[in-house]
Amino acid sequence: MYHRNWNDPAYAKWRKDIRKRDRHKCQWPGCGSKRKLEVHHIKKWSNNPALRYSINNGITLCRGCHQKIKGSEENYEVFLLKILEWNARK
Repeated sequence: MYHRNWNDPAYAKWRKDIRKRDRHKCQWPGCGSKRKLEVHHIKKWSNNPALRYSINNGITLCRGCHQKIKGSEENYEVFLLKILEWNARK
């Protein structure tokens, strides 16, 4: 199994690019927090190696919203992709 290297420059750039695209705020509807931001892989890191650094497979969430989906991330994939799609139309 491949483990994430949080210090990998490619991984750091991916996280930075997602936060920038999302205007450094949580994308969960109704939240918009700018504190304690985390970048979430929409399609799981472990199951989708080809998407690990795709900007279309990441979304900025605050720690609280990220914790809400912990353990059932697959159930939120379509919802999170819809948020990205909606934001792209703005």
